[in-house]
Amino acid sequence: MSDAVARWDALGTTAGVRVTDPAALRAARRAVEAELAAIDLACSRFRTDSELMQVNARGGRWTTVGPLLSEAIAVALRGAQLTDGLVDPTVGSALVLAGYDRDFDLGLREPVATVAVQRVSGWRAVELDQQHARVRTPAGVLLDLGATAKALAADRAARAAHAAAGCGVLVNLGGDIALAGPAPAAGWAVRIADDHRGGPGQDVTLAAGGLATSSTTVRRWGERSHHIIDPETGRPAESPWRTVSVAAATCVDANIASTAAIVRGADAADWLAARGLPARLVGTGGDVACVGAWPAEVPA
Repeated sequence: MSDAVARWDALGTTAGVRVTDPAALRAARRAVEAELAAIDLACSRFRTDSELMQVNARGGRWTTVGPLLSEAIAVALRGAQLTDGLVDPTVGSALVLAGYDRDFDLGLREPVATVAVQRVSGWRAVELDQQHARVRTPAGVLLDLGATAKALAADRAARAAHAAAGCGVLVNLGGDIALAGPAPAAGWAVRIADDHRGGPGQDVTLAAGGLATSSTTVRRWGERSHHIIDPETGRPAESPWRTVSVAAATCVDANIASTAAIVRGADAADWLAARGLPARLVGTGGDVACVGAWPAEVPA
C-alpha cells in the first residue's frame, strides 16, 4: 500500500506529514498540528503572546517558562556547545539589525548599510535553570531559536504522529525532516534542493532518523541579507556554501550540523566528515560536494 500525504502552511513555511497507512493520515495530521501550535506559542519571535517574547522582554531577570520552551532553549544551548558557538541562540538582536524583525511573509526591510554591528553576546550568557523552570538572559540580549526550534518541532511532531497513527510517519517542516515508526520497505523518498518547495536537486531515501537542509537562498532579502547569522561578526554569514543538507540520528542534530556548516565555511566538509555525518554541500556556483555515506549524484 502506498503512503499518503497532507501538506499545509505553518510556522512561516510549509508543513507536511506522510504515513504508511493512508487510513491514519487524519490522526497523524492532527497530532502534528497540535505540536506545531505548541512550539509556535512557546518559541515564536513574531507573536507578542509567545513565551520567548516574554523572556526577551525581561532581560536581566529570571522568567518562569513552560517545559516546551525550557526544552527548546536547552536544545539551542546544546547546539551552541556542540558547534563551539557557530549556532548561537543569542543572535536575535543581530537578526533584527539585519532586517529580520517580523514574520518573513510580511516582507522584510532592506537593512541600513551603515548600522553598527558587533559580535553577539554569546550563548554562555544564557542561564537556564530547568529544575526550577526558569531562564535569565542579560539585558539587551534577544534569543532567537529559529536555528533549532523548527527541527525540534519536526522531531516531536513525528513522535506524536506515530503515537497517534500507529504506523510509519515522516514529518517535513520546510526541509527539516523527521521520521518515526517503521519506514516503507524501500525507504522514504525525499527531494533535496536549495528550496524545499522544489527545483533542481537530488532524490534520496531515508529509513530512520532525521535530515535538515540549511540554505542562504530562500529566506533572503536585499542584496546580501539572509537568516543565518555568523555570531563572530553579527552579520549574515558569508559562506562558500549556499545549501548544506545533513543526515543524523535526529532532525535537531542534522539541523545543528547543517547550520554550523554554512557558518563554518571553507572547511565545513572536513568538519562534517570528522563527525561521521553524511552531507551534501552546494557551493555558490552550483558545485556539489558529498561527504561520507551521502550518495553520489548521478549525472542527468
